[in-house]
Amino acid sequence: ILSSVINPQVEEHKKYGGVVPEVASRRHCENISQVVKKALLDAGKAYSDIDAVAVTFAPGLIGALLVGVNYAKGLALSLGVPLIPVHHLRSHIAANYIDNEELKPPFLCLTVSGGNSIITDVRDYTDFAVIGGTRDDAAGECFDKAARAMGLSYPGGINLDKIATTPDTKKYPLPRPKVEGSEYDFSFSGLKTAVINLIHNASQKGEEVDIPVLAATLRQKVCDMLIENTFKAAEELGRKTIVLAGGVSANSELRARMEAE
Repeated sequence: ILSSVINPQVEEHKKYGGVVPEVASRRHCENISQVVKKALLDAGKAYSDIDAVAVTFAPGLIGALLVGVNYAKGLALSLGVPLIPVHHLRSHIAANYIDNEELKPPFLCLTVSGGNSIITDVRDYTDFAVIGGTRDDAAGECFDKAARAMGLSYPGGINLDKIATTPDTKKYPLPRPKVEGSEYDFSFSGLKTAVINLIHNASQKGEEVDIPVLAATLRQKVCDMLIENTFKAAEELGRKTIVLAGGVSANSELRARMEAE
């Protein structure tokens, strides 16, 4: 990696409580050229030094992806170099090679983000098998939507992680959803709804909710589900190595408990 440049939109989306796809796409249009120019400048390279152009094509917000793909197509065509389509989730998994030079397949990967919660058996560098995944909401979405109901600002999942204190399942008995017949799959929708309903019911009764404790209780439940299914899959498949990927892999409890396990 010679340079890494971003133009974040967090402050703009904060006022809406989440990413607005149309706004995100427009900002991509406005900023992509400058971001690429800055990346080349920081790397000390010219356009003529580029051997190939790689671009994320899926999955994600279609408007933002279209901006990137069309820019990359134009750049590759004008330079006469190959265009390489990159799968968003495969790249999350592959990012682990950057920090872990000794990491080699086969291994099991838990990818958790705002849109995805997937257990993947990485058999080789380009040979993947999805072992389990969410049937409804992703873990990140569960965190984000619950955080919004708690009155926390965007990005919800990060702020929820920051304020969480000590869980109390007796005070806030949240459900532990399971997918019958699919032991490695997840379901976070019911958990998210339970938190939202709990807050609404308390508000109607004029009761105060201990937000830091509720946040910690929710975080504990989500981590329980992610960790249990992942290690169960690893044991069944005989995998000795487990890696984390995706935005939610930054969650403090998930990282600490995965390392402990």
